[in-house]
Amino acid sequence: MSENGLAEARQLIDQIDREMSALFEQRMSAVEQVIAYKQAHGLPILDSGREREVLEKNAARLANPAYRDYYLDFMKEIMTLSKQYQQVLAGADAVAYPGVEGSYSQIAMGRLFPRSRGVAYTTFGDVVQAVARGETAFGVIPFENSYTGEVGMTMDLLYQYDVHIVRMYDLPVSHHLLGVKGASLGDIRQIYSHEQALSQCRRYLSGLKAEQIPYVNTALAARYVSEAGDPAKAAIASRETAGLYGLEILAEEINTSSENTTRFAVIARQAPASGERFSLLFTVSHTAGQLAGAMQIIARYGFNMESIRSRSVYNVPWQYYFYVEIAGDAASPEAQAMLEELRQSCEKLKLLGVYDE
Repeated sequence: MSENGLAEARQLIDQIDREMSALFEQRMSAVEQVIAYKQAHGLPILDSGREREVLEKNAARLANPAYRDYYLDFMKEIMTLSKQYQQVLAGADAVAYPGVEGSYSQIAMGRLFPRSRGVAYTTFGDVVQAVARGETAFGVIPFENSYTGEVGMTMDLLYQYDVHIVRMYDLPVSHHLLGVKGASLGDIRQIYSHEQALSQCRRYLSGLKAEQIPYVNTALAARYVSEAGDPAKAAIASRETAGLYGLEILAEEINTSSENTTRFAVIARQAPASGERFSLLFTVSHTAGQLAGAMQIIARYGFNMESIRSRSVYNVPWQYYFYVEIAGDAASPEAQAMLEELRQSCEKLKLLGVYDE
């Protein structure tokens, strides 16, 4: 390409960019109309079914198939910005998370909602209740870990309160042992962290002669160690937390599994209408064959269960509830028929979540 050809191509790009900026403004103006309608009719901001429809429709308009994947990424980013703007317009940009700044939940929240206002709560239960009461539009809480499994407290809270999972997000987690300035490993006598973090670092901790003390949250544990100023105390938390609270990293990446990942659930009061996956919580009568019957109903409608777990019902001896994650769209006619039959068969049934990830 000649220099003149390069200059002409750049001029064309500049012209297209000017047109795109005007079109972007028009699109965001249309978004304002959409959110006004959703608010007036009580509709959720998230609508995965509509998003998939828009992506497929627009991708089909491309003349050059080589651009398809790039165009889909481009459109997904625009739609993400659109949802973030809708949340601001709806006053739904407050997102609850447990702990304080620097906690893994806060880190996950920041990546999921970069333009939203984070609101810190002390416990997982506080976050779920804040969402259930409408104090915040969303909440971000740990759901399960690749090494230690499900977070039982989260599952119990989701069973108890009228909230729904609207998204799942996987966050790679690296734990570090943090101490006050000047402390050494030989000084440490007490180690504070959330019980999940302690469990995820069990192999490393077995080599230390230090008391392991469960704490409400990893970042709160780090803050406590910082405020105590005692070289005999240490915390297990993130690298970001060390910088926030002026602590030194005494040992890096001490989690037992190098692939340590925590899956976070984004919760809201209302589930999306459709998605690629959905999850259920249900109970059955304590008689032979009831659970098998529920599983057969799911299978008969052609759905694949990706996960099934059981948890004991709090304060009800020998009673259990079951969690099932299913691949498929909860809005499909087959899913709706299956849910109706499950309602007739189960003592309690909750459509816990609808999401794509």
